[in-house]
Amino acid sequence: MATLGSSIGLGHIWRFPTMAGQNGGFAFILLYLLICIATGISMLIAEMLIGNRTRTNAQDAFNALDETKNKNWHWVGLTVIGGPLILTFYCIVLGWVVYYLYSISFNLPSNIEDSKTLFISLTQNISSQIISFGIVMALTSYFVAKGIKNGIEKLNFILMPLLFIIFIGLLFYSMTMGGFTKSLDFMFTPDFSKINPKVLISAMGQVFFSLSLGVGIVITYAAFTEREQNLFSSALWVLIPGIIISIIAGLMIFTFVFEYGSEDDVGAGAGLVFITLPVMFQKMGIAGSIVCMLFMIGLGFAGISSTISLLEPCVKWLEDKTNKGRVFLSWIVGIVIFIIGSVLILSLNNGFPELTIAGKSLFDWFDWISANVIMTLGGLLSSIFVGYAIKKNQLKEWTKGYFNNNMFEFWFFSIRILAPLMVIAIFIYNIYDLIVA
Repeated sequence: MATLGSSIGLGHIWRFPTMAGQNGGFAFILLYLLICIATGISMLIAEMLIGNRTRTNAQDAFNALDETKNKNWHWVGLTVIGGPLILTFYCIVLGWVVYYLYSISFNLPSNIEDSKTLFISLTQNISSQIISFGIVMALTSYFVAKGIKNGIEKLNFILMPLLFIIFIGLLFYSMTMGGFTKSLDFMFTPDFSKINPKVLISAMGQVFFSLSLGVGIVITYAAFTEREQNLFSSALWVLIPGIIISIIAGLMIFTFVFEYGSEDDVGAGAGLVFITLPVMFQKMGIAGSIVCMLFMIGLGFAGISSTISLLEPCVKWLEDKTNKGRVFLSWIVGIVIFIIGSVLILSLNNGFPELTIAGKSLFDWFDWISANVIMTLGGLLSSIFVGYAIKKNQLKEWTKGYFNNNMFEFWFFSIRILAPLMVIAIFIYNIYDLIVA
């Protein structure tokens, strides 16, 4: 449940519809599902296996399983710093959700221009962003301080069912609209002409992002599982609900877009949630304010479960290395993240041009480095470690409870060959895209 909460975040509810809208709908979804089957679930099980067999923090887990002569694989565990790095900007975006929830839901903009002005004014309003960011960071530190069993697990046991109830309710509401048919066509009508290298890379990146791979989250949570737990079943329980909530979010969002906007709006990018949708909700009248509020609550639930998972691996690692208390470490790391995040908020403001490097704000750079360097590198090295640094017979023994011979051979081939090739392709494409841009 905790790992599910980690994977179902803004990546599923915000990023997935955005990626689908920008990459041809069904073409993107088809590739996303195929890549989940071919490599996503294999990488997820590989990281679960590292944590499950060692029952410790990410860095010590690599060291415990490392059978190589030089014993250098423990350095891979330092990717746990990726979580706090991501939080510096992720919590800012979640802070925008909080701001829209209490400030915009019942004061929705009536046109796109007003909506753009509203969003731009928010990104330029330093105090509002810092307050909202602080609320999110405080909640994150509080629940991590309470630990996996008493804090994170219990919270997700409440939030995940509520999230599904809210979004299924919104889905049923969207079914009453004429735009629902167009939404179905957009997401499920085959059009293979739209499949191209860009869509393929986008689908690969979404699989990677949505499964919380590469930053120690899965390894850390798996350390709390039973030794003989069926990790294949566990991985499916993380993967399948995530796919379901992504599809529900896409159907719902695109229904609103087709009902009250145009086909051009489906590719609105990051502005889809904060610029396009508020205008769509306003056109529904008073019902739109209620729908907007429920949507932002659902998005907030998903987001906070992910922020908690991003902080937990680092706190667990520091807890084991320093012998300091979890409560102390959670709040100290939270305060450091808050300070750095506040600087990133300043970088979004036009009054601080010195916080812009090579045309990108510090906010954009932190986003790019964490997603395209730390996460991809961590995921690549984890797959190589399991596939090459651990003996095949040992892996077969560990997984015999849920893999027959054919399943094991496919999984082994996936983590040794398919997964590394996928991650390398994503990394090369993103570097090329950065240079060209």
